[in-house]
Amino acid sequence: MTWIHRCALALAFLSCLALPTVQAQPLAGTPPANASSAAAALPGATTPATETEEPLPDVESLRRQFDRLPATAEGADAVRELQASFAALSADAKRIIDARTGELNALNARLGELGAAPAPGTSEDADIKRQRQTLIRDRSAMDADLRLARLIVVDAQQRSEALRTRERDLFQAQLTDRAPFPLGGAFWRELAQAWPDDRARLAPLADELQAAGARLAAPGNRGSVLLALVLALLAITVGDVLAERGLARLAQQVLPGGRLRRSLLVIAIVVVNMTVVALALQGFLQTLRARADFGPMSGKLVALVDESVLYIVYVTSLGRALLANARPSWRLPALSNELALRLRLYPWLVALVSVLVWIPTQVAGISELSTAALRACQGITAMALVLMIAATLVRLRTPQPQPQQEQDDKATPPEPRPLWVGLALGLVTLALVGVVLLVGVGYISVASLVATQLAWTGLVAISFYVLFKFADDLFMALVSSRGEFGQRLQKSFHFSSSTLDQAAVVLSALARVLLFLYMLIALGAQLGTRPDEVLQQTDRISAGLTIGEFQIKPGAIFSALAVLVGGFVALRIFQRWLRERYLPTTTMEPGMQSSLSTLLNYVGVVLVVAAGLSAMGIGINRIAWIASALSVGIGFGLQAIVQNFISGLILLAERPVKVGDWVVLGTTEGDIKRINVRATEIQQGDRSIVIVPNSEFITKTVRNMTLTSAEGRVLIRLPMPLSTDAKRVRELMLAACSAHPGVLETPAPSLSLEGIENGSLIFQAICYVASPRLAGGVRSDLLFTILDDFKNAGLPLAVPTMMMATPPTAQG
Repeated sequence: MTWIHRCALALAFLSCLALPTVQAQPLAGTPPANASSAAAALPGATTPATETEEPLPDVESLRRQFDRLPATAEGADAVRELQASFAALSADAKRIIDARTGELNALNARLGELGAAPAPGTSEDADIKRQRQTLIRDRSAMDADLRLARLIVVDAQQRSEALRTRERDLFQAQLTDRAPFPLGGAFWRELAQAWPDDRARLAPLADELQAAGARLAAPGNRGSVLLALVLALLAITVGDVLAERGLARLAQQVLPGGRLRRSLLVIAIVVVNMTVVALALQGFLQTLRARADFGPMSGKLVALVDESVLYIVYVTSLGRALLANARPSWRLPALSNELALRLRLYPWLVALVSVLVWIPTQVAGISELSTAALRACQGITAMALVLMIAATLVRLRTPQPQPQQEQDDKATPPEPRPLWVGLALGLVTLALVGVVLLVGVGYISVASLVATQLAWTGLVAISFYVLFKFADDLFMALVSSRGEFGQRLQKSFHFSSSTLDQAAVVLSALARVLLFLYMLIALGAQLGTRPDEVLQQTDRISAGLTIGEFQIKPGAIFSALAVLVGGFVALRIFQRWLRERYLPTTTMEPGMQSSLSTLLNYVGVVLVVAAGLSAMGIGINRIAWIASALSVGIGFGLQAIVQNFISGLILLAERPVKVGDWVVLGTTEGDIKRINVRATEIQQGDRSIVIVPNSEFITKTVRNMTLTSAEGRVLIRLPMPLSTDAKRVRELMLAACSAHPGVLETPAPSLSLEGIENGSLIFQAICYVASPRLAGGVRSDLLFTILDDFKNAGLPLAVPTMMMATPPTAQG
């Protein structure tokens, strides 16, 4: 923040003290009333009060308090106080319900331990009988308290809803009231006729402010007030500069370079600026209240000075952080340097114009001025906001390039503007034209509401844009495989890069959906709805959405996500411990270890999913309809999937084949590499993988060459002439088998003379190797050796008899 901006903020601070603001009336709908909501959207924008343990109130006293409250009230302040009373009673009743529910469950558990009452005519121990009667009596009293507390909650909610409905009806009735043409004589004559009465209504407020100013100017108060003012201005200027610079240095040292630093720095700048200004403002206001002794009307104005100043600080801090003219490389939105420089003063313009047009409306409301004066204030508000928004839209337009710049841009044409941006700008332009037309035809209240809603919508959209970016950058930095923490997760738990990237995208999407819902709550409130009612609607949504017998709660959804994430991480840790630490110490063979690990993994997945459903409030008994739907699907086309799934479980349980076995299934022969839920992977001799459905291993004939023994057999059949020395052939072939290092000594190699075929002696040698996978290589080596030995010994192999057909001679 530059020193010029610091001085401007100080001037705005002083101007707000000179013209203090008041609390918004229902017709206002203006940004400062919503500033606290926008600030609350950022983490750390407010300092929560310290909660203390309070004793539970009595249900009967709560009911008496509720009966003493009136059903309706007149005036915005009275309605607001009555709604606050209903809310406090409802909160106390909910505390009683939460406490008594746990106690009632404990009583039911104790009664369950005592057992059912004996049948009439049977005896029972007197002590047990007395305990049961006492517990039943306590349970009845507690159940009655619970019923009464629930009734209080329902009645309070109904009363509050009735008040809100009445306020909305009155508000909508005021909106349809048409005023004379603002540029006509009737409008100004009405305003002139009401001016004497309005001046009389403003006199008490002016007298209170004048008396407060005189007390502040007294010699005994002047010094302390000036000192508090100087300290507040120093905190806003020097303290804010030091805090922001220290924050930027801390971000450079602690946070890695990337998108997370940019989005987090925007939020941190806003929070730091608002915290510093809020502390300075609170200190000065405490001194001001203690010395000035404000009256009822002026006290309301001064009580809301902090809202106006915090609104200015929020808008300006957010705008400066997004434009980032001092650090262009840290700029969050995709804005050019030229456009960012052109917009550098607009956050101040937006904040000051919003506050200055808000002040007259609030003064008119607190002084209960005439309808003509209120319409005049609303007309000024509408037109000022229209001019401000229109000037901002004009400023946002891309500047026309100069001739030299046009030549430079021929090589790199600018990217076309997204369609949604053009549609949004068109809708805003139509809304501005509509506001001007509404003011012209006399519907000034509607025009003021639309104009203020446009300004509020822009502020909410920009605020949630920062939160959307922060949520996406946070999960991408923490979970994605490209981040440092994600790489640690990958090394620690052996997650694949694609799994971490998918998890980051899913978590970011869930966070954005939640933020989008809260943005819709803030933007989609009904006409005349105040910020506190928006928060009450948020509480209703947080309480849950009931669909049939299911109740979906945002808190339960996040609890289920936490259970699923924690459960799968714990399952991965258990699997790693099982494979690397426990199973290697057992006597199980590797195939059995792999099968057991896979089976336990499936069981763990089922348990984790069941725990996640339970965290969402969906019990096992409520999944019956899912099973019914699945049964219908199985009947129409899922038979093969279910059959393969069951077959996979049978393979893992009975283990007719296991990982590492050498099997022959039809024309497929190879090594089983993995048994999945649906299919089994077989690696053939050419290193290719054949995926076979599990049902094939159950319904078809499978040759498992390593089921009972792990040895592989090598068979060599050679034809020799009838004149061959059979003993010499036997010696050479057995010697070659015994000399090979891959041939096992037990069982020993053997050779047999099978007989005579086609005029040749058939010799068959059989030897064994450690694994069927070695049989092919050993057989090739033995053939090379045997053929060389036969050649050296002069023993030729038999030549196959070939019969050649002679073509018939042509008859001449």
